[in-house]
Amino acid sequence: MTNTAPTPKPLAGWRVLVPRGGPWGDSVAADLRAKGASPVVAAMINFAPTADASALEAALARLADGGFDWMTVTSATTVDVLSAQRAVVPPSTRVAAVGETTAAALAAAGYHVDLVPSEDNSARGLLAEWEAATQGAFPLRILTLRSEIAKPLLTEGLRRIGHDVESVVAYRTVGVPVPENVVSDVRDGLVQAILVTSGSVAEQVQKQLGPIPESTLIAAIGPQTARDARSFGLRVDVVAAERTAASLIDAVVQVAQSRTAEADDY
Repeated sequence: MTNTAPTPKPLAGWRVLVPRGGPWGDSVAADLRAKGASPVVAAMINFAPTADASALEAALARLADGGFDWMTVTSATTVDVLSAQRAVVPPSTRVAAVGETTAAALAAAGYHVDLVPSEDNSARGLLAEWEAATQGAFPLRILTLRSEIAKPLLTEGLRRIGHDVESVVAYRTVGVPVPENVVSDVRDGLVQAILVTSGSVAEQVQKQLGPIPESTLIAAIGPQTARDARSFGLRVDVVAAERTAASLIDAVVQVAQSRTAEADDY
């Protein structure tokens, strides 16, 4: 009877920096371990209340009173804000979510979701599908909730096509210092990959950890995140095919497998 050695997991020997904590970070760390990696969870950003709380409260009061035809939500963090504020979304207000993660967070919090872009899951993708979803109705009263640093692409695009849009900042993003041992490990090339999940994460990676060694793979969760990263001077080596954590991990796996294949050829 021949004993065959178990097939090594694709990320065996890889240490991967996960830049967000909480349930998301724990879930990604578990998925990385399942593929053989050693995740390093070091939250690099956190979220703080908006500096204009009265504007948010007033907008949410109008929302509860049926003052908007649509509400757009672009991040799971915004859903956390809605939950914390005990925001009421009446059945008459339809909800558009950018990203499967955002849609899942809305559903988990008990909110309905009426539209998620089917192709390009971004603000641009939502704008592209907007007319078909709304059957050309004009003008619609729309509440767009965003972070303080987010580019108002969605708000500007909706206004450009003739809608009545109220844009409100739901939260601020603040940087969190990472432990010194993480900084030194990245500097010494002991971290094989860094996951970059947003422009604000990219900014902190460059600010706190840059310049990143060439041997360290930098993986961005989507094209917009990649563009934001490069605007901060952070190179990007690979971009996930879809804007999901699973796709981001798959992108790292593909690079790891190609590197292993190259090494085997020598």
